Order: sequence, then C-alpha cells, then structure tokens
Amino acid sequence: MTDIIEEQIKKISRMLAEAKHAVVFTGSGISAESGIPTFRGTDGLWLRYNPEEVASIYGFKRNPAKFWEFAKELIVKTKASPNPAHYAIAELEKEGVVKAVITQNIDMLHQNAGSKKVLELHGSMSYVDCLDCGAEYEWEYIEKVLEEKQPVCENCGSEFLKPRVVFFGEPLPPDVLSEAMEESKRCDLFIVVGSSLVVYPAASLPDMAKRSGAKLAMVNLEPTEKDNIFDAIVYGKAGEIMPRVVEEFKRLRYGEG
Repeated sequence: MTDIIEEQIKKISRMLAEAKHAVVFTGSGISAESGIPTFRGTDGLWLRYNPEEVASIYGFKRNPAKFWEFAKELIVKTKASPNPAHYAIAELEKEGVVKAVITQNIDMLHQNAGSKKVLELHGSMSYVDCLDCGAEYEWEYIEKVLEEKQPVCENCGSEFLKPRVVFFGEPLPPDVLSEAMEESKRCDLFIVVGSSLVVYPAASLPDMAKRSGAKLAMVNLEPTEKDNIFDAIVYGKAGEIMPRVVEEFKRLRYGEG
C-alpha cells in the first residue's frame, strides 16, 4: 500500500480509537467484493435489465417472473459469502466502538459476518410474503425452489410472492429510516464503506452526521460527489482496507504490535 493510503488508514483508526459512538454506512461496493453484481457502472446489472421491469413495484405486479429471473442471477447464482470487510465491521461492533451498521444492501452479508445491529434501509431477502393471502416464507426455502422454477405460494397458488425489499416506487421502511437518521445524528464518527452516495434519502445521512458534529471517513473504490465533506478517505478495496483499519485500531487501543 502507498504511503498516502497507510496515512489515511492510520487517521481513520485514530478516529475510531477516539470515538464513543461510531456508525458504519455501506453500499453495493462492499457486496461487489463478495461477487454480488453492482447495479450501476460499466458492468452494472442495469445495463442488462430494465429496472422498471425487474425492480419496481409496478413491474413486479405486472410480471413477477421477471423479478425472480433477476433475483436468481443477483443472489442465487452468486452464492455470496461475507468478505473481510464485513468481518472487520463486525469486529468493530464486537469491540464496542461501532454501535450500528446502516446498509443499502439486501444480501444479509453483514448479519452472516456477525454484525448484530443492522439497519437495512432497502429491506432484505430474509423473508418473502404472499401479497394475496399473507403467507410468509423464509428465504432459504425460496432459494431452493428458485434453483428449479419460479416460486408460487403453497397456500393459495399465487405467483405474487414478494421479498421484503424496497422496490422502486415504494417508500423506505419508516421505522428503519427513522432509526438510521437518529444514529446518524447521535454518532461522533460516521464511516462510509463502498457507496457512491447518489441514492437518496440514504445519501443524505453523512450530511446529517456532519451537521451534528460527527467526523466523517470513507473507504471506497472511487471518488464521490460528497468527498469534500469527509475528514479521511481511502480509495481502494474495502476487503483490503478495513482489516488494516481494525488492526491499527487494536494496536492503538491495546498497544498491540
């Protein structure tokens, strides 16, 4: 790693060591390192799929099969597992410095890595509901069905099985958004990992934290339009950077190394 990157890693680690209430905010960049395709960019899914057809509530109600074809590629085929960045964030929560993880991702990788308080702004695939009769299914069951065919409700036969994710045209879950906003206002350190910060209202959370007096840090592959408000930035892969941040944080906290 270059001297500049090492310097910024140490800066973020010092900020963590001084923090009493840190919050981590994650986007699709951290999941991409686990093999989950991103939506935007040069190889994003929106180049191959029309989001109005596969990711809007209106498209889903017109043709749920299109969504499940998309979901199969997005989640089932990838067989994604948490990467070192997910585990590093979970370790910081275990250390007591990170009080919450706010995520735009629906893949449940933070929970699989051991994070306990995860605020899923866009919901998750953990449960699937029948919009006609209200039957509830766990994702593990739906995933097995998807390997062979489009899932339908076993109770009423409906094809309108919808995961608890936020589609375009739907509001964010108000209770989750409210808690995420409160965490952003309460924290003294707000760390963004793998987000382009272009999707609102989620992208407004760093500004909210800044206005409330928090320091801001970012680990991201590329610059964002909000870079100017951050106190420390590392450009690089989260799976390489975040374990180094944790290592340096522990050295500062416990005098290791």
